[in-house]
Amino acid sequence: MSRNYSRAAADVERKRRRRNSLLLTAAAMAVIIALLATEQVALLYLLATLGVVALLLVVAFADLRGAQEATAAAAAVPAPADDSAAIGDRSGGPRVTTATYATNAPRRPKRRTKR
Repeated sequence: MSRNYSRAAADVERKRRRRNSLLLTAAAMAVIIALLATEQVALLYLLATLGVVALLLVVAFADLRGAQEATAAAAAVPAPADDSAAIGDRSGGPRVTTATYATNAPRRPKRRTKR
C-alpha cells in the first residue's frame, strides 16, 4: 500500500513541478514580449547577459562527483582490446578483415563513342 501511495505522491509532485515550470516559462515570455513591445532592448540585453551568467555559474558549481567516481572506476578496470588503430593504419592483426566488393581484376578501357 505504501508503494502505491508513494507512486501517487511522486505523480502529484511531478505534475506540480511541470505546472510551475510552465508558469515560469509563460511569465518569462510575457516579460520578454513586454520589453520588446516597449522597446526596452537595453534591459532585455542585460537580462539575457545575466541569464547566461547564471547558467554558466550553475554549470561551474555543478556536482560532478558522480562523474568523477565513474571515471575513476573505469580507470581501475582495464580497457578492452581495441583494434581500431590497427584497422586505421592497415597494420594488420588477427582480427582485421577488409571487405572488398569488387574484383581485383584490371578494368577494361572505356570505349570511345563514334561521332
